[in-house]
Amino acid sequence: MSVQDAVSQSRSAGGAGRLAVGSWILFDCATQPFFSLILTFVFPAYFAQRIVGDAVAGQALWGYATGAAGVALALGAPVLGAVADATGARKPWILVFSLPLVAGAAMLWFAAPGAPFAVGIALVGYFLGILGAEFTTVFNNAMMPGLVAPDRLGRLSGTGWAAGYFTGVIVVLAVFCLIVAAPSNGLTLLGIPPLFGLDPAAFEGDRLTGPLSAVWYVVFVIPLFLFVPERASRRTPPLGRAIAEGLGRIRATIATLPSTPSAARFLIAQMLYSDGLVALFALGTIYGAGQFAWGDTQLGIFGISLSLFGAIGAFAGGPLDDRLGSKAVAAGCLVVLIVVSIGLVSIGRDHIGFVFPVAPPQPGAPLFSSTPERLFMACALVVGLSVGPLQSSSRTLLARISPPEHLTAYFGLYALTGKLTSFVAPIMIAVLTDLFVSQQAGFAVIPVFFVAGLALLWGVREPRRGRTGKG
Repeated sequence: MSVQDAVSQSRSAGGAGRLAVGSWILFDCATQPFFSLILTFVFPAYFAQRIVGDAVAGQALWGYATGAAGVALALGAPVLGAVADATGARKPWILVFSLPLVAGAAMLWFAAPGAPFAVGIALVGYFLGILGAEFTTVFNNAMMPGLVAPDRLGRLSGTGWAAGYFTGVIVVLAVFCLIVAAPSNGLTLLGIPPLFGLDPAAFEGDRLTGPLSAVWYVVFVIPLFLFVPERASRRTPPLGRAIAEGLGRIRATIATLPSTPSAARFLIAQMLYSDGLVALFALGTIYGAGQFAWGDTQLGIFGISLSLFGAIGAFAGGPLDDRLGSKAVAAGCLVVLIVVSIGLVSIGRDHIGFVFPVAPPQPGAPLFSSTPERLFMACALVVGLSVGPLQSSSRTLLARISPPEHLTAYFGLYALTGKLTSFVAPIMIAVLTDLFVSQQAGFAVIPVFFVAGLALLWGVREPRRGRTGKG
């Protein structure tokens, strides 16, 4: 069955069924603990503060690891996607790249402070985990057009993002309330000892987030393999021919871009602001923890709050998209992210707005009692509200401006451009952090990517409600 036939069948049949769609959505729930715990809220700060012992050096090393994973994605995604397109298979590739995800996350348990090769174990485990998580997500996204009719892709996209964010809220809340404990008093955010007899002095709660993410992924990805229909398999050609045929399709799709200038412009814009998002999530917690010397309690409250606001934003993204339009929502979110990311960079331990001195956090003071901490938290929560609608409306906008007969191919380009240069922002942050020995200098590059993405997005023409096609 051709891609067009699959889309047509999905249109006439009204989709692949609730069980299949629900199982596909569960994939976002499966990967979310890795993104929430390992990529964003728990492990980056633990790595910088406890394993490396230096926030600046930790941010630089984490940035280099994130950038290296981005390079691997940029080099591998086109070829692997081409082979998958040539054979019609998605699930085998999701299975293959689930292995490094699970293995990489699980090995983070062994990255204990003071252990031999702890820095290397942490970076290798993170590299393998993020590589597996991102590659499996690429192939999972490619299954989306076969599940629902094209005019329901936006709703499916938003539901997936919202389900992932709500999963993040649950997991982050559970981890900080029941597992991660402050070494100073040995108690979790609820004021109780951690479950399973975990040793706070050895940071076993922080390290357990790796194996926990691995087990969670395995449990919640099973429905995808059982209930989500695979595209009809074609006769599998030799590997060389599969690569040649798949890359030929990519070239043919790229050749159609001049006839759809809005889609081409959007894909480049999305590539730029996606780079900024990758860096913001991968390094934001390290930045905040390094500036204010936050411990597990502050990081727990920060992670729970940001996850909750992200879920709220993702849930609200669909209705905003329907009322205001995909481009308007995406552009509005980028404007907010530009302002807020500049605000984040301008906040330091003893200053705000780059130059205005304020009292720094005092030992023994109530949580988030200093002005810089409160402003940093406020900016971060606004980021959480903005990212969900941006991601959801981006996928919907592409569905609305792409030619219907090339919808699946354009979603393939969307996945590709979203990862193609994802190494650039993290590596730039790492280099500037090393060069200036300053977290702020490195983090200052993020707003540039949002500004560039917004400038390109501004020229995209979105069709009126109910219409799709060339833009």
